Amino acid sequence: MLEATSHAASQPTADTERLRAVFEAQRANRWNLSRSTAAERIARLKRLREAIVSRRAELADAIHADFRKPAVEVELTELHPTLEELNHTVRHLKSWMKPTRVGTPMPLAGSSSHVRYEARGTVLLLSPWNYPFNLLVSPLVAAIAAGNAVICKPSEKTPNTSRFLARLVKDVFPENEVALFEGGAETAEALLELPFDHIFFTGNTRIGRKVMEAAAKHLASVTLELGGKSPVIVDETADLAAAAERLCWGKFINGGQTCVAPDYVFVHASKERAFLDAFKAAITRFYGGTEQERQASPDLTRLVDPVAWRRVKDLIDRSVAAGATLEVGGEADGPSRYIAPTVLSGVTAENPVMEGEIFGPVLPVLTFQSREEVYAHIRAGGKPLALYVFSQDKRAVEDIFRNTTSGGAVVNNVLVHLANPNLPFGGVGTSGLGNYHGHYGFKTFSHERAVMVQWMKSLASVFFPPYRGKAQELASRATRLLE
Repeated sequence: MLEATSHAASQPTADTERLRAVFEAQRANRWNLSRSTAAERIARLKRLREAIVSRRAELADAIHADFRKPAVEVELTELHPTLEELNHTVRHLKSWMKPTRVGTPMPLAGSSSHVRYEARGTVLLLSPWNYPFNLLVSPLVAAIAAGNAVICKPSEKTPNTSRFLARLVKDVFPENEVALFEGGAETAEALLELPFDHIFFTGNTRIGRKVMEAAAKHLASVTLELGGKSPVIVDETADLAAAAERLCWGKFINGGQTCVAPDYVFVHASKERAFLDAFKAAITRFYGGTEQERQASPDLTRLVDPVAWRRVKDLIDRSVAAGATLEVGGEADGPSRYIAPTVLSGVTAENPVMEGEIFGPVLPVLTFQSREEVYAHIRAGGKPLALYVFSQDKRAVEDIFRNTTSGGAVVNNVLVHLANPNLPFGGVGTSGLGNYHGHYGFKTFSHERAVMVQWMKSLASVFFPPYRGKAQELASRATRLLE
């Protein structure tokens, strides 16, 4: 987000004066937005929804032009989750905005307590390229629902989608409500100099640290949606055919460029060969039985740019040279940024493919005899954004959850937890800070204001000074009775 890319030469330099002018216009309007009613916010969200639905074909064309993502995947991973988030928010926003009554302890009898949800104010959304529509518009929905003014910055790595988003935002919202700025690292850095009330960043951990550092200058709150190596555990009781098919889908969708993609698999040693055979069969069903068929498949997304392609190809080459076995795949074509669906076996923790998040269509397979080996490996790395378990043993699953941590987890499937707006989505530690989706997103972009109201005579007066004589004795007895 904050570094130069292959598209940087075509990006305009940051117009800092215009950025500042739009920011100041939004700051001047933020109280109008924060005082808006549920009906007014819902009307804004419905206008956004209508604009999205009417341009779905245009969106599919834009994303395909950026990295050849299939139209069906655009519907499944970009459009549908975003529209579900919109619809869910519209249905529930009125109830979310209501103050929440909470209890009041006995010493404060005569008063009442509640929590009010207030807009944070001015919000900056920095979104990534891998799901360029969903990962900008979904947090935007939550920010609007909470009554904020918003400035968005999409990734310059997907310029066609970025231009689509710029037109969409401009046609739906006035700039003093929602504005979008295209551009590269200079634009992102100029935006981070402005005193936003909240910054929402989706990207890698290294840049996330820079965003948090920039936010600290203005004491802005932050939400960091990052990534990491999300592990998979396939134990000896797992349904291998189902595990292989679901993992094949989850690994290779979007060309493996998914923050919650299964990054590597620990399979029980007794099931390794059967799992590998089932996985290769799934690749054949999904993408073709030969390399020629797979490369011609319209269902495989390409790597986003030449830099990403070279990085993933180098990772495969170095891993095989270090002793990993190429079970399937490994082929690559630079001009089309194609990397074949690739599976590596015989992988160890020291192999190059285990150095960091792969973010490409490569699945390393490791084996284990005892779960303690898996726990030690997972704990030694950063806390993952997701963890996937394939098992028919409920006790084993519970043991895995007790001995690991992750932003989210799925049993006997992958990725699908993102599709439930009733679940929070976010990381932990190096994989993120904070969460969103549904009510959690509304609360992320809201300040929870604690309010106590004293309508009747307060019992607290018995504790007022002077602290001596009978008053002191009475106060002491009263507090001990209530302990």
